Amino acid sequence: MADNETPDPVQVPAYSNPQSGQVYPPTSVIATGATLTPFTPVVQPAIPSDKELPEDFDPFAHLKQVYIPQHNAAVNLFFSDLASDWKPNIATARSSLRVACTINPDDNELMIAMRHRLLFDILGWGQSNLIVYNGSKNDIAPPVAGHPKICFYFSQDVQSIPAIDPITKIVPTRLDAEYSFRLMKETSTTITKLKLTALATLIKEFFVIAGVGIQFTKGKNIYTYFDTPNGYRLKIYANTEVDALPIIEKLLECQEIVYDQTKLTSNEPLKPNMNVEPVQQMVYGKEVYPPNFRPIANVRFRYSYAEIALVKKPIYLVDTTGTHKPLVH
Repeated sequence: MADNETPDPVQVPAYSNPQSGQVYPPTSVIATGATLTPFTPVVQPAIPSDKELPEDFDPFAHLKQVYIPQHNAAVNLFFSDLASDWKPNIATARSSLRVACTINPDDNELMIAMRHRLLFDILGWGQSNLIVYNGSKNDIAPPVAGHPKICFYFSQDVQSIPAIDPITKIVPTRLDAEYSFRLMKETSTTITKLKLTALATLIKEFFVIAGVGIQFTKGKNIYTYFDTPNGYRLKIYANTEVDALPIIEKLLECQEIVYDQTKLTSNEPLKPNMNVEPVQQMVYGKEVYPPNFRPIANVRFRYSYAEIALVKKPIYLVDTTGTHKPLVH
């Protein structure tokens, strides 16, 4: 071969499958790597078996085999505040609940159903992942120019709810209250999980004692505290100023803001909040007794959560009810 002649390109030899006898043509040139024949493998879908289920198939055993790992994974996540090397015990309330919620392989159908209901219905795991809408579902405009809102929820202890009034036959409702402030130094862009966790730590310090939320006496009087530049427009329904002031101060301390007495105003309505001689009113063709006007009752702190613009689900900071998964336990 002359010096100026170009050698023939070396091609990959054809491949023959010894089992099927099928011959595959070469696909590239060794010297240049150029593709000769594009190759697209043919994938044959798996042919399902004629028998969909085995003859000895046990539906309940199969259901347990599939369900137990899924359920116990939810249990582990719900009780993630316990140590990673946690062993089953009933020494504490949380450990006792975890033992009660965990499904064992030898549990019968009734035990499985009870453990499921305890976790999902009573402890509230079934509601913890739901999207909570506050206000119109179509309103996605950032509230107050996007400053995060920190909410505090209080409610009356169940055992303190009075019995049915023998005269009016009114079933007393569980009184509650919710107060909030804005993080005016933060926006939905600047706020982070680390900052909310630090805030949640302060909230737990000020509003929770030995795992139980603090309480105050709610009443008919209104105590307003306006400090708009710092994000406070508080409207506290309390029995006296002595009841309202500690709550206002604790809400301010969450942002290390000093209480200013000149920003507090009060309103004491003359209308009584106890119906000494209740009078029936005609409502929709039926005579009924109106409920008491702003009754007096103790309400206890239950949980705190953050609302951030364009984030559909609230971010729970502290929770004493065990219903939600907060940033700080």
